[in-house]
Amino acid sequence: MKKSKLFIFGIAFLIVLVSCQKRGKLVNSWKVTAVEAKVPLSDSAKKVIITNGMLTFTKDGHVTGYLQREITDGSYALTKGGKSLVIKDETGTPYPCESTITDDELILDSKEMKVTLKKI
Repeated sequence: MKKSKLFIFGIAFLIVLVSCQKRGKLVNSWKVTAVEAKVPLSDSAKKVIITNGMLTFTKDGHVTGYLQREITDGSYALTKGGKSLVIKDETGTPYPCESTITDDELILDSKEMKVTLKKI
């Protein structure tokens, strides 16, 4: 019984450790470099997102920047070992996406679009 509890604790610790490592890679400022629309999106709207698109993630779970609209005091949650990112704007509206995080690139894949960002 003791061994199974220790095993479960070890697995939970590894999951938290992996999530923290991904969160550490996410904490930074990122600039939008590419937009792939999955729903109709005008060329001018894509240009605005690429020109103004930037996100800054902090250690304490806050996010600011611009994607489809400005985010002045948002929050974020990174789950599933860094594969799922939910950004909430000031009103609490969630924007879920699949995320791929490397040392210098962040890819956010949602229902509406796939956005590639580079670390600044």
